[in-house]
Amino acid sequence: MADILERIKSWISLLPMFSAANILEIIILSVIIYYVVNWILSNRAFTLLKGIGVIFVFFIVAYLLQLTTILWLIEKGMSIAVITLVVVFQPELRKALESLGTTQFLGNLVNTESSNNSMSKDSASQISKAVFQMAKVKTGALIVLEQTESLDDYVKTGIMINGEISTGLIINIFEKNTPLHDGAVIVRGNTIVAATCYLPLSESMTISKDLGTRHRAALGISEVTDSLTIVVSEETGGVSYAFRGKLGHVKEEQELDTLLFNRINRNEVRLFKRLRGIREGKNG
Repeated sequence: MADILERIKSWISLLPMFSAANILEIIILSVIIYYVVNWILSNRAFTLLKGIGVIFVFFIVAYLLQLTTILWLIEKGMSIAVITLVVVFQPELRKALESLGTTQFLGNLVNTESSNNSMSKDSASQISKAVFQMAKVKTGALIVLEQTESLDDYVKTGIMINGEISTGLIINIFEKNTPLHDGAVIVRGNTIVAATCYLPLSESMTISKDLGTRHRAALGISEVTDSLTIVVSEETGGVSYAFRGKLGHVKEEQELDTLLFNRINRNEVRLFKRLRGIREGKNG
């Protein structure tokens, strides 16, 4: 027993001495790293980071194979790339710096619990019912469901609602000739955050000319965020969804329930396998 204690003491003596300043530095760096990672995951920076990762792997391969011309081009392009990153992310960087002085940021230092964008089965069902009731009477609608990337910039363009999701509320919002029917509704978790929100229109040249502004707006927001958008066509009454720059169609309320509820899974392969399974079951 004495030998074991001596060994433990000798191991402890090898560890560097920690002072109060070192502990404070660790806490500060931990908070900074947490908010940097959270910022990257909450906007387009994460997508760009994956692209940078691919380039880095390509650089390692070029270095191992001694591809001198490619290495020279990468080396010369590094300074330009840094300037490009600053220009591309100027709005996000400005927003991050502006938030440093807000009470919301200071409050987040105390409460580091991230926002919960999960949706209950009841909320998914309420949205599905509203969508297909509006589809029957060809009431146009545009519903955006926030996921990991914040939609605050688009929320600011609309009128705040902050109401619990219900079929009646959604139908009333999109009722024709009402003040709130024009524009998009943004949903966060189980809450309708805002209505009459403006969305960016997709500039893709591959979009069918038959699609109207709602579908272009749905595709536009899905190209710049990871949101899921539901569209009801005012012309045909058809129900569509836009996700990751792709447009799909929904024919059954149960299918839409699955799409909405499983959006929080963030596993696209599993999500679309479930949707395909529902379609095959209906066709069979």
